[in-house]
Amino acid sequence: MTERNRVPSLLSRAGAVSALSLAAMSTTLVAPGAAPEAAAATHAAKALQIASSKKGSPYRYGATGPRSFDCSGLTLYSYKKAGKKLPRTAAQQHNRTKRIAASNRRKGDLVFFHSGGSVYHVGIYAGGGKIWHSPKSGAVVRLEKIWTGSVRYGRVN
Repeated sequence: MTERNRVPSLLSRAGAVSALSLAAMSTTLVAPGAAPEAAAATHAAKALQIASSKKGSPYRYGATGPRSFDCSGLTLYSYKKAGKKLPRTAAQQHNRTKRIAASNRRKGDLVFFHSGGSVYHVGIYAGGGKIWHSPKSGAVVRLEKIWTGSVRYGRVN
């Protein structure tokens, strides 16, 4: 039985099927525009996993890995290993990402800390109000609760 022939029989057996189930069964049934979102989610999940694997790596100003990082160096490294290119600094990364509302944030999105109009720090959203980041001199890459409301969220496309 071909994949295309199997889908209708699965639908009749299963009854109502969600869009996610359809996407899992056959890429030909995915709605237009869904593939880029799925790819972005995959890159974000990989970047998050890579950032978490760097737990305990020391902060070093200007460092982009693989053994030490500054904040934007960690996000740059994580996304690069996940197959996406980001610019070097937190402010440049902020300008390159798609703005999203806090209510729409997802694991792997970038969290930008700002004061007035200036972005001064970035981390990778881990869910539950926490980020993976390389915070400051003398510290290490760690998972930490977001400590302020002065943040913006960005999605890497």
